[in-house]
Amino acid sequence: MEKPLKNKHILIVDDEVVFRSVVAGYVRSLGATCSEADNGLEALSVLEDFPPDIILCDLIMPVMGGVEFVENLRLQGNKIPVLVISATDKMTDVASMVRLGVEDVILKPITDLNRLREALLSSLYPKLFSSQALEKNDFIKDWDEIKRHPEEAARLLQELQPPVQQVLAHCRINYRQLTMAEHSGLVLDIAALSSKDLGFYCLDITRAKDNGVLAALLLRAIFNGLLREHLSNQDQRLPHMSSLLREVNQLFKQAGLQGQFPLLMGYYHVEQKSLILVSAGLHATVNSDGSQIQLSNSVPLGTTDAAYSNQVSQHCDAWQCQVWGAGGRLRLMLSSE
Repeated sequence: MEKPLKNKHILIVDDEVVFRSVVAGYVRSLGATCSEADNGLEALSVLEDFPPDIILCDLIMPVMGGVEFVENLRLQGNKIPVLVISATDKMTDVASMVRLGVEDVILKPITDLNRLREALLSSLYPKLFSSQALEKNDFIKDWDEIKRHPEEAARLLQELQPPVQQVLAHCRINYRQLTMAEHSGLVLDIAALSSKDLGFYCLDITRAKDNGVLAALLLRAIFNGLLREHLSNQDQRLPHMSSLLREVNQLFKQAGLQGQFPLLMGYYHVEQKSLILVSAGLHATVNSDGSQIQLSNSVPLGTTDAAYSNQVSQHCDAWQCQVWGAGGRLRLMLSSE
């Protein structure tokens, strides 16, 4: 295709004027039209007037950086694909963008513009340039390298743990590790999917040695994207968390991770006040409105080719969930604002 981006409009968000100009010239040579913005706040205004087909975004910018910009997009329910182009050397920044569902991360300087062309084509024409879920996550750009350095992987996982108190999707959320910090093997992650719902999981990393840490890093990179994709196919219905659990089990196998991975996954819709929990290998109790529901542990992921799980649902605007297994015990608490 001589002009593969014909009829496509691209928004370039970068505070480096020269770099922005070079990229704009290149995408125009491929047939696209483009808009430009100096920072995330300006970009939010630009895309209201002329929604692009895809956004190219830097991470470090004045006024509003890339992470905050994409967070704003996703919380508004905006699913415009985003490609990150940045000189950052912080893996935590890259991880934050991946969990927000960006299509790709390209590091500056770009020595071969064909790399940008391929990323644009694969994002704009996914059916023609399809790739497996693991291949789309630049958070784990060199899987074999991470496997060879388990101490670095464990350090990275520790850096990525969520704050103990935060507000997501108009809910106040906090959690407590009920096991001594140095002995805790439960990894928790929670994030807003939109302004109306959020997803979370708890993984026991103690039963698979170094593979437990690798599984936690992989899950953190793919979980939000998997859940969003699942919800997009549900036509406004609540997700089938057991199906999602089976998909995670398969991805662990594709990544070559052996061992047992006790995992609990959850979903909460703020407007519908619906909580769904599914467990494969972890115990849990849910307290809400003076009642308590128990969720038995079932079989950890990685034990068999199939995924066996137990699920509970609850209608509530505030709840506490206590989770425990061989790796420890924690309590997650949520209340609507």
